[in-house]
Amino acid sequence: MTGKVEICGVNTAELPVLGNEKMRVLFARMRDGTTAERDAARSELVQGNLRLVLSVIQRFNNRGEPVDDLFQVGCIGLMKAIDNFDLGQNVRFSTYAVPMVIGEIRRYLRDNNPIRVSRSLRDLAYKALQVRDNLTHRHGREPRVAEIAQELGAPYSEVLAALDAIQEPVSLFEPIYEDGGDPIYVMDQVKDETTENDAWIEGLALREAIRRLGPREQTIIDLRFFQGKTQMEVADEIGISQAQVSRLEKAALLQMRRLV
Repeated sequence: MTGKVEICGVNTAELPVLGNEKMRVLFARMRDGTTAERDAARSELVQGNLRLVLSVIQRFNNRGEPVDDLFQVGCIGLMKAIDNFDLGQNVRFSTYAVPMVIGEIRRYLRDNNPIRVSRSLRDLAYKALQVRDNLTHRHGREPRVAEIAQELGAPYSEVLAALDAIQEPVSLFEPIYEDGGDPIYVMDQVKDETTENDAWIEGLALREAIRRLGPREQTIIDLRFFQGKTQMEVADEIGISQAQVSRLEKAALLQMRRLV
């Protein structure tokens, strides 16, 4: 019994390991065999690659999800990989399967997030992440949200809301440092004894006022007061004249002042 670990009733110490040649034979049987042969080959391929699922779910140990649940979801990704794998492609099965298993687990974690986010917002967020990675690689720096929105052809406010929506919540009591003594929690870092309640409430009111502006006005306020750009720089970035930026900025500030 030494080394025995059971997940979903499976003794992981006894899981078989298939060699590449054996796997090619089984995939060929899945493609060309009778119905019974295909089913038997598929079952053997699943059993022979469960260790791959185990190696993948270790990446998600810190998500607080039961290991059994992650293992079952990973097995679904494995079966999809087996059903769609093409022997004609010059690629190892594990290279093809790992991203599919990871994707299945990520979808499960995303759909079971305690904060519900609409699918359209999630889809926009993940498109924005792909664009962010492409722009980072292209320019060698982290792109601004306005640049991501422009590349996507989507409103700035929608992209900003989508990226905010997929951020995972962090507990205030999550430890961020411990050195043999009392741990330091997130709440210890955000607490500020010098900040009074009125200022905190005003900050909330300010964010709400900005949220009620139109997309172009939000972009101007962000570029001018949070990124420190001049009106001329803002005008060049969003493609309007400096006079228009000045007029829109004044109108936005007036509207925010009334709301606050």
